[in-house]
Amino acid sequence: MNQQKIGEFLKHLRKDKGLTQEQLAEEFGVSSRSVSRWENGNTMPDISIIIELADFYDVDIREIICGERKSENMDKELKDTLVTVADYTNNENGKIMQSAVNMAIITSVIFGIVTPIIIYLYTLTDNLLLNLVAIGTSSGMLYCGLSMLRLLEMNEKISKKSHKVSAILIVCVGLYSMIPVIGNAILKLLHLI
Repeated sequence: MNQQKIGEFLKHLRKDKGLTQEQLAEEFGVSSRSVSRWENGNTMPDISIIIELADFYDVDIREIICGERKSENMDKELKDTLVTVADYTNNENGKIMQSAVNMAIITSVIFGIVTPIIIYLYTLTDNLLLNLVAIGTSSGMLYCGLSMLRLLEMNEKISKKSHKVSAILIVCVGLYSMIPVIGNAILKLLHLI
């Protein structure tokens, strides 16, 4: 399978319809960046999107996969089979992505409980190890939020608004919890000088 050839074919089909990458992206609920990657041959669309593209452009799925026109109509039986496979794949990917998002939320909650305790303990003592642990837990919370945002960006099907808001809040709490720890560390360094 030649991704460059497929990308060129997809670009040709889009231009034949008189659409921009942004318009096509909106039609299929993906980012224009995804469309650009398909057309440059960097990535391939999911099988479910390939089926939708075939219907949209009125071409056979095999033509898209081969990157050139071969026949006039899509075989109904082949289409039904591929739709079933795509549904199964999307369902499985959705379960995996949902469990990854749930794990990020749980980890963030744990960091959210541990971080304030460590920061409080740190402010009571001059322990350097506790300072490093406080910075580490704050960084961990920040990392969890950023990872969760990345997971949601990767899977456009699970882009629930509540998950995005949660991830942004986790990033903000991680940044907010780092401020007193880093500020305290800077003050202690200044006192040493």
